[in-house]
Amino acid sequence: MRLDSLVPSIPPELVAALDHSCGIRTDTDLLFFGSSLDIIKKLPLGTVTLSDLEKFTELVAEQASVPGHRGDEILADIGRISEKHPQASCGVKELDDLVGGFGGSRVFEISGDKGSGKTALALQIVIQRLLAEAESCALWIDTSGDFSAEKTAQLVRRFDVAISDKVLERLHVSLGFNIEAVHDILEALRVSLSGSGTIGPTVQWVVLDSITPLLLPPLSAVSSQGHAMMTTFMRRLRELAQTFGITIIVINGTSAVAPFNPSSAFASTIRKPALGPSFTFMTDCSLWLSKTKDISDSECPFSVHVAEVFRSRATRSKTWCTFRISHGVLSSTLNSQLSPRTGHFLA
Repeated sequence: MRLDSLVPSIPPELVAALDHSCGIRTDTDLLFFGSSLDIIKKLPLGTVTLSDLEKFTELVAEQASVPGHRGDEILADIGRISEKHPQASCGVKELDDLVGGFGGSRVFEISGDKGSGKTALALQIVIQRLLAEAESCALWIDTSGDFSAEKTAQLVRRFDVAISDKVLERLHVSLGFNIEAVHDILEALRVSLSGSGTIGPTVQWVVLDSITPLLLPPLSAVSSQGHAMMTTFMRRLRELAQTFGITIIVINGTSAVAPFNPSSAFASTIRKPALGPSFTFMTDCSLWLSKTKDISDSECPFSVHVAEVFRSRATRSKTWCTFRISHGVLSSTLNSQLSPRTGHFLA
């Protein structure tokens, strides 16, 4: 934090003198320069008294510090949010148990190759909650223009034809093709949720499909700017989730890894989530999806998929389950088994 950002709490003349005489421009420079007496000796005579300098230094330290919170207060806040926003189900018990439920003030990452079921899972989670909670709505941020209102409407009708139109009214879709546009969308959401006179359904779910084209281009092995941009963006998502008690789902792409992904329970996993190894620590749960087999059933063809937890704050890592997708709907695969060696579905 630059000291000039604290003007007029700190006199501008003192800020200028600290910069010119001592090279002190930031809070770190001031707090770790030495004692107040060492600084006074370098300043022009009469610039500031020792007591005033110590007072201003305490002010800088207070502004630079993170406020403390007692554990019992944090626990009470979590309890109040949980009562208001109960754990949500995606409709597949095995998947719910895998991550401890899809809900709460959490940020979920769902990653996997194309066709693995990422968007289908996120959409089913949202639809299930919109059906269950009439006073809730969801925000879907489309970063590629691939969102299909027609397919979504067909999917909603498979769950409940009678109220499908009312559910779609509470699913808001915004287009954001770059990081600046998405920041604007999130700021509008924050202002909306902060309003004390909000009437009608409120946003309780945010889906970002997908986050990869927003954050991947600036990432570089020779510059930290892209990583700083990614960190700032993910901190903003977490702040939104925790401040307003909403659930955020980010869909991520993949990149290659050799000879296999050590985070996976299967040696056959040769892909990993995109955006680098640090990204997985910026979410509360990193869920990996993959498709293992297509079943050509004449009456109801379906595909079998694997969901695996790479990292989670609430449940164990390297745990997995199977599920199937038929006509865009996820359901359980009872008595399904996978080979830990190959990762293929055993019929």
